[in-house]
Amino acid sequence: MLWARRPEIAAAVRESRQNPDYLPGVLLPDNLGATDDPHEAVAGAEFVILAVPSQSLRDNLRTVVSSLSPGVVLVSLMKGVELGTTKRMSEVICEVADVPAAQVAVVSGPNLAREIAAGQPAATVVACTDGAAAARLQAACLTGYFRPYTNADVVGCELGGAVKNVIALATGMAEGMGFGDNTKASLITRGLAETARLGAAFGADPLTFSGLAGLGDLVATCTSPLSRNRTFGEMLGRGATLEELLARKQQTAEGVKSCRSILDLARKHDVDMPITEQVVAVVHEGQTPADMLRAFMRRETRSE
Repeated sequence: MLWARRPEIAAAVRESRQNPDYLPGVLLPDNLGATDDPHEAVAGAEFVILAVPSQSLRDNLRTVVSSLSPGVVLVSLMKGVELGTTKRMSEVICEVADVPAAQVAVVSGPNLAREIAAGQPAATVVACTDGAAAARLQAACLTGYFRPYTNADVVGCELGGAVKNVIALATGMAEGMGFGDNTKASLITRGLAETARLGAAFGADPLTFSGLAGLGDLVATCTSPLSRNRTFGEMLGRGATLEELLARKQQTAEGVKSCRSILDLARKHDVDMPITEQVVAVVHEGQTPADMLRAFMRRETRSE
């Protein structure tokens, strides 16, 4: 059962088996229902999938907490860190829904929505501190084209998913300025190093960042034209302003808001994240993309 904020979207899913605004031309499964009533959507569900913009999670989840079934597993698809609190999405879920960490799972990987909706092969990570819950969720979303792997490292999967959006903004800016594959590969690789440093500060498993929720998600998001964050960065690199892009009311580029909270989180724990710092300077402080790359290249040399 899918919850849509707008009644016309819910009606289109039910009647035409399509979501005309977000996945035009893609035929949706016959067993997918849709409603504009969030309480109806979650009633009796074993798994509730949370796929709203990360900065709106708290308010949206508060709306349906009273209708959640006992023991429900709350599944986060969100890739961000909450502004102000610097909490990861699983932490926000535990707080708002008043559930233990074992009832919260995270799904993260190279999972561009349009390709999955078209039935193209993809793999992902299902992370939960409760191995049995992770296995149940794994079984629920396994198909002939979608292959989930379980993992207990919720922290690493969440941080990998959040930071990759920021690195994709930087990589998109480089693309928009006309730079080639060396530049983009350098940003992706050093971006992975930033992500791993932040993860280490929170006790994440280093192997997570070489897996699907780390490197896999990072590569897909930084290189695909289907990636909203990469595309947003590319338009910034071509000279568009933040105000112009936000006025277009396109789908959410999570990195635009979360880059600031991720940098706040890093600074709280003395983690060096130079690419994230420069993306914040471009997106929120008026620095140009060209200045961003110059600042990154002029940093003091050091051992890799």
